[in-house]
Amino acid sequence: MDNLKCPSFFKCRGKEKVTASSENFHVDENDENQVRGNWSNKSDYLLSMVGYAVGLGNVWRFPYLTYNNGGGAFLIPYAIMLALAGLPLFFLECSLGQFASLGPVSVWNILPLFQGVGITMVLVSVSVTIYYNVIIAYSIYYMFASFRSELPWKNCSYWADENCSRSPIVTHCNVTIQMQTLIHVNKSWVDFNNLTCDNGTEVYRPGQLPSEQYWNKVALQRSSGMDETGKIVWYLALCLLLAWLIVGAALFKGIKSSGKVVYFTALFPYVVLLILLIRGATLEGASKGISYYIGAQSNFTKLMEAEIWKDAATQIFYSLSVAWGGLATLSSYNKFKNNCFSDAIVVCLTNCLTSVFAGFAIFSILGHMAHISGQEVSQVVKSGFDLAFVAYPEALAQLPGGPFWSILFFFMLLTLGLDSQFASIETITTTIQDLFPKVMATMRIPITLGCCMVLFLLGLVCVTQAGIYWVNLIDYFCAGWGIMIAAILELIGVIWIYGGNRFIEDIEMMIGAKRWIFWLWWRACWFVITPVLLITIFIWSLVKFNRPTYGEIPYPDWGVALGWCLIIFCIIWIPIMAIIKIIQAKGNIIQRIVSCCRPAPNWGPYLEQHRGERYKDMVDPKKEIDHEIPTVSGSGKPE
Repeated sequence: MDNLKCPSFFKCRGKEKVTASSENFHVDENDENQVRGNWSNKSDYLLSMVGYAVGLGNVWRFPYLTYNNGGGAFLIPYAIMLALAGLPLFFLECSLGQFASLGPVSVWNILPLFQGVGITMVLVSVSVTIYYNVIIAYSIYYMFASFRSELPWKNCSYWADENCSRSPIVTHCNVTIQMQTLIHVNKSWVDFNNLTCDNGTEVYRPGQLPSEQYWNKVALQRSSGMDETGKIVWYLALCLLLAWLIVGAALFKGIKSSGKVVYFTALFPYVVLLILLIRGATLEGASKGISYYIGAQSNFTKLMEAEIWKDAATQIFYSLSVAWGGLATLSSYNKFKNNCFSDAIVVCLTNCLTSVFAGFAIFSILGHMAHISGQEVSQVVKSGFDLAFVAYPEALAQLPGGPFWSILFFFMLLTLGLDSQFASIETITTTIQDLFPKVMATMRIPITLGCCMVLFLLGLVCVTQAGIYWVNLIDYFCAGWGIMIAAILELIGVIWIYGGNRFIEDIEMMIGAKRWIFWLWWRACWFVITPVLLITIFIWSLVKFNRPTYGEIPYPDWGVALGWCLIIFCIIWIPIMAIIKIIQAKGNIIQRIVSCCRPAPNWGPYLEQHRGERYKDMVDPKKEIDHEIPTVSGSGKPE
């Protein structure tokens, strides 16, 4: 029965010949790799990479670091650290993923002993993905809250307490009653008795901005500490669900669908930043803010301090998203001959220039806020959550047409976060695809949506009244040391054990042979400079370790212990997988270790036409997949 159609997970023979890959909607007939698929075009990949690298930290962390570390002087160590640490790691990961066409776990066929490093990358990505979407949920909530004639945090409203004030609050003063002066009287007593403070005797304390109280009392309904979990904040839970629905919808076809969505989500933030910069530049006090950011306030003596170099290296390392597994994942869908070197240069420079550009947009409006409040810029500038959800909303509330600017700003934060989420979820699904290709060939949509649903449920603890403490805890532990350890071991494994010169030969199979002088810089960085820098930063962070706090609120002992358990769970797979691989090997202990330090038989280019003489004897990974997928004859009977 020649016209009988067989199930999509079978390969059929006869007139109705269907390959396993042709039934997969994430693979086009023009794709070079008919099993895993490729990017539809180069711009899909580049925008996805830019969107992954350019995230919330570019807007809410880099500008503050620049201001705090001497203004324009900070750009010097920042550029140096980009060249010495960021770019070498970025190029290495992109090359590794593209060469093998495999995700962050399976790509360690290059060095089976270190396969746990890939698992650590994925687990850290899972942990960060949970709380990162909560931050996107905050942005969605603020965006919806801005759809009104007046921003709800413009004034102290029903939710505010007696500490809510844009100006300093009088706490004590002197009062004269019937020629007798009472000294240092409580201001509430003065008001209760309808008395007046003597001029010049007032004692002030800072008030809490309306935007600060709105953030804590309304948006978060924040409890007193991690010990007090409280209830789930229902509107944040709905915003979190919406965020996950957006991510799931964008990824239902994998890179084929997300590669189109990023044309908007990766480019829109630049439009908004440009609009905010133009608007900010027209405001009074903008020049003062920009001066504090990068101009006249530059302090080049800061270059003599170790802290500025540590901050520059840390910001570059985290900003470029190296060692998270996403770079190898996205690059694994490139065509083999793609020039990953030029891609790395373009994406890294775009990321860093975006950070600098965002600083102008942020500080121009903060300068205006300082001007109208009669304060110095240093008194209003903040970092992280306090910049995104307190300081900047406060500044926007003072602008004419504040709701419009607020909607624009938080929609920009939403799109900045979504790009990074797309790559993080793709890292998880690609890992599943590499390990279980037959399952992903037929169940990509259910598995993708299932991942989103599980991560949504795990994230519900982050939208309780104690949720912000959980977000801060996961960020403090998992997003720090875990990826630092993974990056150090990645360099040691690929460059020192597999062989840097051998890896360079692999890269030249993709981008063509280069003169020895071209590789001189990369050899110096990969072999010595970059690992030394990373190890130094890692040791520094351990020596300078302080118990995490949220503002001035300390974490309980059990919370700190839980943080250590989270990071241990992520990195424990490195020794576990090494032990498993050694046990599975043959020979005495030395022979087993040596065997695990050699590439697996199936390490090499995914497609046969790219292997050449160097990899002509490798085990074909496609044949392993074909072995998993049964074939059926034209009659429809499995063979």
